[in-house]
This record gives sequence, C-alpha cells and structure tokens, in this order.
Amino acid sequence: MSPMYAILDQKVISPGVTKTVIAVPRIAKKRKPGQFVILRLYEKGERIPLTIADADPERGTITVISQNVGKSTAYLEHMKVSDEILDVVGPLGHPTHIELFGHVVCIGGGIGIAPLYPIAQGMKNAGNRVTSIIGARTKGLLILEEEMRSVSDDLAISTDDGSYGEKGFVSDILKKRVEDGERFDKAVVIGPVPMMRVMTLLTKSYNIPTVVSLNSIMVDGTGMCGACRVTVDGTTKFTCVDGPEFDGFQVDFDELMHRLKMFDNLNVQARADYEEKHKNPHCAVREESHGDE
Repeated sequence: MSPMYAILDQKVISPGVTKTVIAVPRIAKKRKPGQFVILRLYEKGERIPLTIADADPERGTITVISQNVGKSTAYLEHMKVSDEILDVVGPLGHPTHIELFGHVVCIGGGIGIAPLYPIAQGMKNAGNRVTSIIGARTKGLLILEEEMRSVSDDLAISTDDGSYGEKGFVSDILKKRVEDGERFDKAVVIGPVPMMRVMTLLTKSYNIPTVVSLNSIMVDGTGMCGACRVTVDGTTKFTCVDGPEFDGFQVDFDELMHRLKMFDNLNVQARADYEEKHKNPHCAVREESHGDE
C-alpha cells in the first residue's frame, strides 16, 4: 500500500490562498529553489502541480501555497491538520540557476510571491545583495511579507489601491529605482502572466537579464497533456519538463496569454460545481476531473 502524506499545518493566509505544510521527508531533503511537487488529494483526484514555497529538512516537511481557483484547490483548502494526501511526487522541474550575480531584484505579484521566496532566499545565501519588490491588489491579499523581508536586504511593497506600501504597481517601483540610479545585475519576476509580460518589457529596456517562472500554467506536470506549452525563442517548450523558469526576454507572452484564457471557464465551473454539491468538503467527491491549475 502506498504511503500517505499527513498535513501538519494548514491555514488560510489571505482570501482564497492556503498555506499547507506536508510531511514528506525525502522531498524536504532534496528540493531546491524553483522546483515543484505534484499532489493527488484522493483516489479519483486530478494531479495538481504546486511550487515548493519552503522546506524544513530536519522536520521533514515541505510547504506549498495554493490559490483556490478550481475544484482540487478548493478541496485542498478545506482539508484539515492530520488529514492525509494520497500522493506527493517531487521534487520536479529544473532548479533556479543561482550564483553570485551581484545585485539581484526579486519581483513578485500576488500568489507569485510564494515561489519567489525560496529563490530570494537562495540568491541571498549565495552572497548576492537582494532587493525584493512585492505587490498585490490590496493589503489583505499580500502574502509572505515577513518571510520576504527576512531574505532581502531591501523590501519594497506596492498595492494597486494604495492601502499598503506605495500606491501603484511593482513596475512603478522598479522604474523609479532605476531612474534614481540604482543598478541591478539580475531580475527574477514571478506573478500573473500579464504582470510578467509588463515587467520583462521594462527590464529589457533597462538591459537587466530577467528570469520568469511559468509554474502557474502547468496542469499535469509531466509534459503529456501539452497544456503548458510555451514558445521560447521561437521553439516550443513545455514548462513542467523544460522549466518552469525561462529567459523572460525570449518568452512569447502574447501567445501565452491567449492560450491561458481557454481554461478560465473550466476552472470557474469546476469550482462552482464542487462548492454547490459538496458543502461538506470531506464527503465523496465526483469522479470527473477538470483542469485546475
């Protein structure tokens, strides 16, 4: 019988965003920044890829942060401490390339701050000066502020509505820093695809080499479904097996944004069906599955 993986801690850290700590000793020891795992919550469940936001090798745990966007992430949000996850596979994906670049700016938007955190930590541990810029639509949606502060030499925050930090976007902060004479040797940008597109156009204009993570577009995490394909430097790549990180200047963001819209209605409908028919999240679930991530 396959082992089950216990949830040791579970809490909602902002509306629709859940932080889950899972006992997986082997993955905790081997994971590196930028890698992800695949969870299958129950026997008939779909596979959902989630970035490893943190790990504790001594305790034997990994931390994942999920956004409630579909059926499976809604189910995960309703699980409790001591509940068990059927499958946890990983670590998967190519780790972030970390070396001593000099001054690295780590830029995260919304749920993208979760995968950004271990990368900023890795860059700091490699001896880089780390400036982090994180943002959200409003203060209540900002996540991991203290964690990002702990691995950054400098942390700047923006909110679209001005409820916390500077009013505006992360791009506004970077633009001001560069125009004021600050120099960056490397940029790491993770967030919604439109945000990454804007940021890479900006960093390209400043000639700052930029890495983006496309973890949010993965579905089955094996390359078999083809849903995460993306054009990079004119060549088709699969985010889950070739990435999830790529040179941001080479990504065809226009094509990517067009493709992502195909999954929006499926996610919304799957979540609505789940919430309507399963008021008790631990009753039997439907056998059919919809693309969730």
